[in-house]
Amino acid sequence: MSFWKPVEDPGTRPLPSWVFDIGCAVLAFAASLAYFSFGQTTRPAAPSLAASLIVAALTALALPLRRVWPGPVFLWTVLAAALLAQWPARGELFPVALAIALYTVAATMRRAEAFAAAVLVAGVILVVVGQDGTRHWGLAISDAGGFAAVVLAVGLYVSTRRAYLAELSDRAGRLERERDQNSALAAAVERARIAREMHDSVAHHLTMIVALSDGALAAVTRAPAQAADAIRDVSRTAREALAETRRLLGVLRDDSGEELRQPLPGLADLDDLLGRVRAAGLPVRYERRGVHPDLPPGVQLAVFRLVQEALTNTMKHAGPGASAAVRLQLTPREVHVEVDDDGTGHAGEPGVPGGGLTGMRERISAFGGELECGPRDPRGWRVTARLHLDPAGAS
Repeated sequence: MSFWKPVEDPGTRPLPSWVFDIGCAVLAFAASLAYFSFGQTTRPAAPSLAASLIVAALTALALPLRRVWPGPVFLWTVLAAALLAQWPARGELFPVALAIALYTVAATMRRAEAFAAAVLVAGVILVVVGQDGTRHWGLAISDAGGFAAVVLAVGLYVSTRRAYLAELSDRAGRLERERDQNSALAAAVERARIAREMHDSVAHHLTMIVALSDGALAAVTRAPAQAADAIRDVSRTAREALAETRRLLGVLRDDSGEELRQPLPGLADLDDLLGRVRAAGLPVRYERRGVHPDLPPGVQLAVFRLVQEALTNTMKHAGPGASAAVRLQLTPREVHVEVDDDGTGHAGEPGVPGGGLTGMRERISAFGGELECGPRDPRGWRVTARLHLDPAGAS
């Protein structure tokens, strides 16, 4: 902070601040007037009342601006004190104005400037005392230094306390902003998670319903019994989709933040998933190697959703006569999943975050894994994922 620059904007200061500073100026005016009028009875000639009024006004004139320009106001007050020491009747400035000006510098400016101002005040007081003709310089020096030190200490204490309260307020503001940001981030993460669940689950069930409905429509005239079985599968799949949707909506409505007690799908549910896909008309081979009895539920859910989404894309894009294969390999350090098909189409990666292959990639990357998607040679599509496990948790 510059010594000459304003600390506050005069146009934005509240009225109580102006009233208080004007009151300080009136106090300094009254003290100087009383001292020059009645405090020099030992002088050969006391100043006249008009001279006393002028001196008192000069000392208090700048004090209402002390918190706007603390440096210039302080220098003005010190200069007035030094000039009054040369008064023809050897006048003295009663130290109320000096104390107010020094306190303001100590409370609003840097400490180096505050210490320099205190030394200057002590020096001016000694000059005044010297003009008065003292014989006890040791006492005069201790009095001047003590006066400046007390005012300086009070100003520095107020400055430190203001800085401490400002830091507390700033810290509270930062914590509140961080809390709001964390809440917004948590809400965004939860929305993304629910969007992935809705896409992976509901889209899969709807694809199954479409495939089963097409099969039932094709068989309704030539094989009524087969069409009836397909319609029953449609009804069962629709009920599963409805139950899954209700579960996800229940998570949104649950004020306590606890999900419903229905367990999330895992590796044990892959057989049912593949059975539904086969019933919808897509032949699927399933190979599983390795055993991992303590596989975390989150990893199992990610694997299940990955296989579900990959098979859903195969049913949508592979074309007629296609078949698929699911290979799952478990080791203590990682889970390797591969889903491929021999269809004539391909699953283009959607551009909307949270859906399709983008949702797969988000799930796999949450466990530090990698996802690769691309066409096979000579035809078909392959999805490969590796999910890394914590070796300590696997032992």
